[in-house]
Amino acid sequence: MENYQIVPWAEQVLSPDVVHEQYVPPELEMLARQVMEQYDMQVNEMVLITSKPDKGGAIWKIGTDKGNRSIKVLHRRPQRSLFSIGAQEYMSGLGYRVPSFIPTRDGSIYVEAGGKLWIVTEWIEPLLPVSKIDLEGAAELCFGLGEFHKNSKGYVPPYGSERSSRIYGWTKYYEKIIAKIRWFRDIAQAYPETAASGSLLAVVDDFERQAIEVFEKFKLSPYTKMIAKGEPHWGLAHQDYGWSNGQMGPGGIWVIDLDGVSYDLPFRDLRKLITSTMDDMGVWDVTWIRGMIDAYHQANPIDQETFEILWLDMAFPNEFYKHVKEIVFEPLLFLQTELEPILQRVMATEASKWQVLAELEMDKLKYPAGDYTTEEITPFVFERPVLIPGNMILTDPVAIETSSPTLEQIYNPERIASNTETPVYTPQILADNASEIQTPVIVSDPGPTLVQVPTRAPKKFTLRIPKRRTSPKPKRIKKLSKFKKKKQKKLIRIKPGTRKYKRGTKKFLYRKIVLFKLKKKTTKRKRGFKKTTKALRKKKSYLRRKTA
Repeated sequence: MENYQIVPWAEQVLSPDVVHEQYVPPELEMLARQVMEQYDMQVNEMVLITSKPDKGGAIWKIGTDKGNRSIKVLHRRPQRSLFSIGAQEYMSGLGYRVPSFIPTRDGSIYVEAGGKLWIVTEWIEPLLPVSKIDLEGAAELCFGLGEFHKNSKGYVPPYGSERSSRIYGWTKYYEKIIAKIRWFRDIAQAYPETAASGSLLAVVDDFERQAIEVFEKFKLSPYTKMIAKGEPHWGLAHQDYGWSNGQMGPGGIWVIDLDGVSYDLPFRDLRKLITSTMDDMGVWDVTWIRGMIDAYHQANPIDQETFEILWLDMAFPNEFYKHVKEIVFEPLLFLQTELEPILQRVMATEASKWQVLAELEMDKLKYPAGDYTTEEITPFVFERPVLIPGNMILTDPVAIETSSPTLEQIYNPERIASNTETPVYTPQILADNASEIQTPVIVSDPGPTLVQVPTRAPKKFTLRIPKRRTSPKPKRIKKLSKFKKKKQKKLIRIKPGTRKYKRGTKKFLYRKIVLFKLKKKTTKRKRGFKKTTKALRKKKSYLRRKTA
């Protein structure tokens, strides 16, 4: 089990009776039991809640001697999972309604095993989904979403984590969808024999036109000024918030399954919740949408610029793209079996969408205008300190703030002002008249003071570009000369019976026999000398030694 690496198991062959979301490989369950041994608890029960076979994730409910808990393997990369673990620890540490971590015996809040990160959290009881059949339940869900977004402001990811941010990618997101809608047309034209191809070609041009028109309006929107505020200003978006990940529990809505959170304009979650609810209802209802937006506004106030981006995101054909994008993977099968009823459902909802959006567009003036101007910061001028005896420093008084507000005071001022519990949404405040909605008081925060410090001018440098050769020069092999000498030794042999003493020495002279002649290599001598060969020079030197 030490070398076991967690990989998706969706392609494994299972019996028809097995549900993929209720199955994990035996090796993964054994690894989970090994992970639980690092915690100070005795596990007596382990029940699989759900799994992600296509990604490699799972969550179990475990019964321990210290109460019910949950253990979860996060399917993302460990560095990416560390970002979401830090966000959950940040919010639970401030007392907000997200499950808190159970530390291991050595104090860590996660365990790395099988190439993934594992977490053990408390099991919140009771947790019940809110009602989906009335506006009151939808408003409670939106109020909890607004609380989550407001409480996530100021989060800074831990060191070593992979920063996840979608706040700057809205433009690329819209461009990608427009490009894929064009793919839908190309695929339908490639399979004209299918029945659904004609239905898709009849509507794809309208959806492409809608997407382009909304995108052109988005380019003129205040989006660029809004994202200049930075990621901590906007906080985190859940990215998968819905009726199952936001449930009613002790004190209000609890937000669970935070492993996909990332920096983003938070009302992207609100748009997904609204459009998916309208899609489930089969018709766009202006009363429902206004009630959901107003409930969110009470928990996390929005301004005119925020409402404008939210309206544009609702007008974009997101639901059409979400339902039809599966055509890219198996075009022929999707066109023959699934696309026709999907298009009928989307077009039925589309009939009421634009009338509702026209009414909602006039609600923009209900909200206050936001301040997204860039203010120039005037640097402080500090007087030069005067040294006096006793290691004391005297300076002229400067306007320096003696105490700065804490994160708790900045992002939750009303919680510090009163020791009461976090307010829970009450549906009585929903009204058709906008003037009856009470906007909560926002405590303005001056923020930290920035001091401009002069820096040294960057050093000048010259970019040196190496010269490129016109023709590649072959590399010389250093061992070539040694190789030739070894080869020559094999070609020369000592003639038997030629052993003689050299005169005046104890060295022997031998007469060598060349087995076969080597190729003569001529060399150029200086002017006035004749050309000689290596073999001739060797012979002359040998004769000189012999006569000596």
